[in-house]
Amino acid sequence: MKVALDGQFYRGINQKVDKQIVRCILYMYSVQMKDLAIQVDPNSTVPAYRQIVDQFRHYLVEGELVPDDQLPGVRRLAMDLGVHFNTVAEAYRTLAQEGWVEVSQGKSVRVLRRSESPVQSKKVEMAFRQKLRMLIAEMRGSGLSVETVDRELRDAAEGMKS
Repeated sequence: MKVALDGQFYRGINQKVDKQIVRCILYMYSVQMKDLAIQVDPNSTVPAYRQIVDQFRHYLVEGELVPDDQLPGVRRLAMDLGVHFNTVAEAYRTLAQEGWVEVSQGKSVRVLRRSESPVQSKKVEMAFRQKLRMLIAEMRGSGLSVETVDRELRDAAEGMKS
């Protein structure tokens, strides 16, 4: 059962909407596509649109979503995830700006074929290097060995080649 409260959809039990009393169980919303799942955690500090973008980007980079795959429409995905349609629209706009998808009004969202282009800016390369080094430092600080970090970086690089 879905209940709208303060503009948000909640699923749960023991709901008496007519008396403005709602007790419900909140959980992470999830949508299945192909063999992929998109999840939005309402308790996360990361904005919902960013969670959606990050998960789609992961599937795109890993090759689990390929050119010409169709993604759910904005309203459909929003309903399934329990978020406002503008949240999904913002996520799709971000992916479109990055060249991952084509979004057309009245048509489904389609994954595009991206051409491999050389890094056009030293600034982008420097930002990447800095983020990567910060991530490595964080993982090392969490106790991962140099060998584990090295192996994971190599596996990720190999995954991008295929």
